[in-house]
Amino acid sequence: MRVLMTTTPSPSHLAPMIPLAWALRAAGHEVLVMGQPDIQKTAHSAGLNSVSVGAPYHGNDSVLPYLPPGVRPLQALGRNNREVLPGAAKVYATHARYMIHAYLEVARAWRPDLVVGEQFDYTSLMIGGALGVPAVHHRWGVDPLTGPARPIAAIFLDGLCRRLGMDGLPEPHAVLDPCPPALQAPEAAPGTPIRFVPFNGAGTRPDWVTERPAARRVCVTLGRQTLVTNGLPLLRHVIEAFDGLRDEGGAEVEAVVTVDSRFRDQVGAVPPAVRLVDPTPLSLFLHTCDAVVHHGGCGSAMTATAAGLPQLVLPQLLDQFTVGDALADAGAGIGLDTAAAQDDPEQVRAAVTALLTDEAHRRAAGRLAEAVRDMPSPARVATDLEQLVATGRSPAGAPALAAAS
Repeated sequence: MRVLMTTTPSPSHLAPMIPLAWALRAAGHEVLVMGQPDIQKTAHSAGLNSVSVGAPYHGNDSVLPYLPPGVRPLQALGRNNREVLPGAAKVYATHARYMIHAYLEVARAWRPDLVVGEQFDYTSLMIGGALGVPAVHHRWGVDPLTGPARPIAAIFLDGLCRRLGMDGLPEPHAVLDPCPPALQAPEAAPGTPIRFVPFNGAGTRPDWVTERPAARRVCVTLGRQTLVTNGLPLLRHVIEAFDGLRDEGGAEVEAVVTVDSRFRDQVGAVPPAVRLVDPTPLSLFLHTCDAVVHHGGCGSAMTATAAGLPQLVLPQLLDQFTVGDALADAGAGIGLDTAAAQDDPEQVRAAVTALLTDEAHRRAAGRLAEAVRDMPSPARVATDLEQLVATGRSPAGAPALAAAS
């Protein structure tokens, strides 16, 4: 069959779907990734064919104008999941309105049998409805957003969908969920489980991976957008927390901090136990780490969860707060969700120390990793999707695949 994968123009939104694309290709199906120029590099780094439609999106244009100089989203908005959700929903619904006609032109020419879109890509549902083929959504991970956002998008897109011959915005035929149930947001509707397989880009394993100057190693990764949105002071505070940090046995703790080269000079001097590295696929070195500090992005959180590592979450925006809450509730992490706490090196140091010394955190992280391993593989889900396309209904033994979120 032919599978069309669509995504909003953020590489991190495409990444969770890539293992499913690999499974579909391995099963002999054609996969074409469709999106704006922003996601082409990610698709190609995964070895996938793509079609570029439209102009670059420049997603930060919807964030940066609202931030005063030197102020990051958390400082400007606080814990803002619900307050800014209508605006976020309208951003993606507006994106769908502008892109759907160009996307439909490509889709009608390519004639897919199945459309797979990420959780905020409403064009996938509209393409499926217009072409009369199943459309499936794929979550990023912990998902407090799509349930409340969807009714807003449905109202915003209703007239357009009706002009395209639909009775409003279609429901997805299934919602694929890579998040283990113990970690998923309680408000998220049940989905079809699919095992999370890390994809953080392609890369070559650096020599430093096997170098261990300290007994304990912690990965610090704040994602690509945190520094862009005025997060450099936050990174400096986190780095300061590792100055002289030792574990409960007195052994030194090394911090491996991923920093894009364009920000490297602005970071300044770092303590001896801090190693600044270029952005590197986390799956290449997390097996050498004892804990992870990150911003709450689903890619970082799910990769660390699959690796069985305790996590310190420093959320800045939207679902990142729920990610931190979910990990804390599961016992596998700690969240610092105020700017004052995040900017206090002593509080960051105490949280990292707790993750390294409290065995309960490690046991809880191990249980989540086992739950990830127990989920159906992308290859199994690919087989179920074949049956969905062939019969128009869920395969026997996979009842969740028949139920849309």
